[in-house]
Amino acid sequence: MEKEKYTVAVSLTETPAFGVAEILSLLGLDADCVAAGLLCRTAFTEAQREELRAKLGEGVYALTLGASRVASLSSTDKTISDAEHIRKMLFAMVNDIRVIFIKLADKLDTLRTLDNEKAQVPRRLVRLAAQECLDIYAPLADRLGIQQMKDELEDLALKHLNPDAFLQIKEIVAVKRNERDRFLSGVKDRVLREAEKSGIAVEGYSRAKHFYSIYQKMRKRGKAGDELFDLLGVRLICRSIEHCYTLLGICHRLWKPIDGRFKDYIAMPKSNGYRSLHTTVMAEGNLLEIQIRTTEMHETAEFGVASHWLYKKGSTAEVVRVEDLSIINRLKEWNAQQTEDGPGGAFLGPVAQGLGVPLRGQEDGEADFLAEIKKELLKDSIFVFTPMGKVVELPQNATAIDFAYAIHSDIGNHCSLAKANGKAIPLSAPLQNTQVVEIQVSPAAHPNRNWLPLVRTAKARNKIRAWLFQHDDFAAPETPKEHAERPHPQPKKKAEPETRPLLTVRVADEKNMMVRFAKCCVPKPPQAIVGFVSRGRGIIIHRAECKSLLHIADFEERRIDAEWDAGNGEAGRKK
Repeated sequence: MEKEKYTVAVSLTETPAFGVAEILSLLGLDADCVAAGLLCRTAFTEAQREELRAKLGEGVYALTLGASRVASLSSTDKTISDAEHIRKMLFAMVNDIRVIFIKLADKLDTLRTLDNEKAQVPRRLVRLAAQECLDIYAPLADRLGIQQMKDELEDLALKHLNPDAFLQIKEIVAVKRNERDRFLSGVKDRVLREAEKSGIAVEGYSRAKHFYSIYQKMRKRGKAGDELFDLLGVRLICRSIEHCYTLLGICHRLWKPIDGRFKDYIAMPKSNGYRSLHTTVMAEGNLLEIQIRTTEMHETAEFGVASHWLYKKGSTAEVVRVEDLSIINRLKEWNAQQTEDGPGGAFLGPVAQGLGVPLRGQEDGEADFLAEIKKELLKDSIFVFTPMGKVVELPQNATAIDFAYAIHSDIGNHCSLAKANGKAIPLSAPLQNTQVVEIQVSPAAHPNRNWLPLVRTAKARNKIRAWLFQHDDFAAPETPKEHAERPHPQPKKKAEPETRPLLTVRVADEKNMMVRFAKCCVPKPPQAIVGFVSRGRGIIIHRAECKSLLHIADFEERRIDAEWDAGNGEAGRKK
């Protein structure tokens, strides 16, 4: 049946993507996904789509349509196109994650064939394709746990972006290959002998770090490749979690572990479902990284969420479920926000309200969206705990404010104090991995504009802006920090006779009304001004051209004329 489906798929297109289909097949994806991969580079007419549906069924039709929608861009501007492309792809992924598998396979096959003389792709476009894979698709493969695809995308991107560095690392890895293989073989044999004495069945594999990870180490440490000594590694595969920890003890008994280089991803899995023990030891004068995992953990590490299709659903607890992936759940939150935004939300939802950026033009908004995607969804995460032991995933450098909003919007809106591991910390302090964080709230506490540059999550930024807009303008009450930084009054000398009249504000026809000056625009004479009747805070005076006014939904209904009045009958300009 599968071969028949593939044959029909090939017959429907003049340009079958065999490389894409092969990658999807090796990942263990189902027949519908592989067939859609064969068709992913074909633009179908409406009539052809109906033929596709009739011959291959609803499953292949839906996947092919989803992949084609992701590929179709509506703008000729590259900034908007790139962001629109990514946005479409990520939200399509929420409905059926196989759409992103097709896209990742397409990108990987493209990078593999860029060196083909028949391709004749201009160098500029090669670099653009490679950079896109490095910025977007390799991190996305990592977030989905597909390690082998992530590594190859990074290595091929490096090959096209920095061929000199790629060739240098290739030569470094090739040097003393036989000597390195003998060393690693000896290490494996020694571990396997000790494991056999403990009654543990183990498979051992040598592993070389992929080129891009070596390149990153060279840049980070400022060293040449031949000066790096921790490029050796072995992977030990066993049958149970208990055996994993026994093997760890054996390795630490055989060789001295390096302090600070042990990571337990079994007790604390990565957000993509990755589970393994990592330790680095000093073995015969060499730094050696050892990874220890079960067979099921190894399948998950190599195939990520694609391992879901390698087993029958529910047959093993080790399989990564699509609904458990944090990237999927966070995208669902953004999509829900998009729906709540109502008319216009299809664009402004995830871009403006959902990500908390100012409502600007489409180009600015899409660029902001792409920046948010790279920063929040495609970068490494930290895991912190509530006092009750709940795990909260946040982007690196997230603050206690991000944490508070991740727990509940009301906690975020009223957070006043934070503690990490029992010690008070500033709300602005970046949280560290595995900290236990406690938030104290106060009815008098509320967001202010100084929080915006501190937060790292879209949810926190969105909720802060929503609170500020809801309370009449985008200016927050003066914070303690602002109050402390305000110049203190100096002791007054004997007052000189006042030679200039005091400036007041005339609101409508009244001169003695209580007013407040908006901090978002700080109006000063002789600038044109306008008044806004707030709820419970009196009349707020803005500059007439203040951009914050654009975000107040009922501004026109609550607007009131205002002008400067010098007290001498000469009023300033009136709006």
